[in-house]
Amino acid sequence: MGELLVGKHVKYIITVEKRKGDFESVVMEHLRLNGAYWGLTTLDIMGKLSAVEQDEVISWVMQCQHESGGFGGNIGHDPHVLCALSAIQVLALFDKIHVLDIDKVSNYIAGLQNEDGSFSGDIWGEVDTRFSYIAILSLALLHRLDKVDVGKAVKYILSCKNVDGGFGCTPGAESHAGKIFCCVAALAITGSLHHVDKDLLGWWLCERQVKSGGLNGRPEKLPDVCYSWWVLSSLIMIDRVHWIDKGKLVKFILDCQDKENGGISDRPDDAVDVFHTYFGLAGLSLLEYPGIKPIDPAYALPVDVVNRQKQFPLMKGGLRYQCCNIFIIMALSGRNKPKADPGF
Repeated sequence: MGELLVGKHVKYIITVEKRKGDFESVVMEHLRLNGAYWGLTTLDIMGKLSAVEQDEVISWVMQCQHESGGFGGNIGHDPHVLCALSAIQVLALFDKIHVLDIDKVSNYIAGLQNEDGSFSGDIWGEVDTRFSYIAILSLALLHRLDKVDVGKAVKYILSCKNVDGGFGCTPGAESHAGKIFCCVAALAITGSLHHVDKDLLGWWLCERQVKSGGLNGRPEKLPDVCYSWWVLSSLIMIDRVHWIDKGKLVKFILDCQDKENGGISDRPDDAVDVFHTYFGLAGLSLLEYPGIKPIDPAYALPVDVVNRQKQFPLMKGGLRYQCCNIFIIMALSGRNKPKADPGF
């Protein structure tokens, strides 16, 4: 098994951050704020966040804000709830959430909730369980979950649950690992994980591991490093991560590294990008790879950042969603995948 090339990955992230005029940068301009979250979180996981100029990053993030309170993916781009979350997460990494007008931002996000409890991504009205998670996480980080109807939000998410235990983007849509993560994490943050059939969902998720050790997002699909996050974090939150071969997954992620220039690709020998670099490192973090900071599987931020912000929303009955580092240790206890279908 190879080793994690920390120095090369840091150099790659810094190079991507400084690149402005090439084709890749131009076509990804509308996602630059999301890319900043991926790249900066990757650096923080590796303990290298100081490699970037904090004040410059924060100034640029705030220039992406609109009068509505939302954020665009870059300066001058239309606001979207995903960009608002990325802005909040980037500011959290630097412990600078206080620079926000929190009520203005939270009012923008709360205004995207629909009557049925779902959330739209922006003023154009697209509905997706991704946006439910994004809105819930954003408001939790801002201590403003009371601005939305959490009960309705949970009810909508549960309406997207399928007979295989998974979740889709809307009611009746097929189960997909990315949507499952969004729904499970939103339920975790809102103290609603008891609604999940953990064995049924856990079996669907562990079946995503293929012979190479990598994970796919749906049956019969190729493995992809990004599912090292979507699948693994979901398994950790439902305490079923012992149903996959963690060693083979570590090897798959490390095999996707560009050993010359840094960065991680979707599969071995493919072109690297900041998206897969982040999710590869985040997956290794969840697997407790040596030398990497632990990351929270629901908040998608380093555990120390979440703890520092003390952003654990008070839930029904006075319970709080606790940072998952304890559960990660419990989940990675070396138990094996079940030998047979667990009773369904």
